Amino acid sequence: MLTLYIINTCDTCRKARKALEGKGIAFKTYDLRKDGLSAGLLEHILERVPLVDAVNKRSKTWRDLPQEEKDAFDTSARQILVKHPTLLKRPLLEVDDSTILIGYRDGDYDKLSG
Repeated sequence: MLTLYIINTCDTCRKARKALEGKGIAFKTYDLRKDGLSAGLLEHILERVPLVDAVNKRSKTWRDLPQEEKDAFDTSARQILVKHPTLLKRPLLEVDDSTILIGYRDGDYDKLSG
């Protein structure tokens, strides 16, 4: 079964969820804000997605980070991400044991079958 890692209030995550439902594709959701981001789950994600691709440095969360955390990000990224899971780009759709798709645009899930 697919796993959709989301922030429930995110508009792009809603679009992704709606697209999967519209295609009749079974999936489960994991809300990164509500359910949290453990170090283990973060490692699971980063084994499939490069850190540089997974972090959203254009987000409000990034802009609101204290300067000390921004300065320490290169050496402490994992600890900062666990503390601030909304720094991850989203949605993240785990398709299989090795593939996680980042973000959502119309048509992204067209090749997935229900």
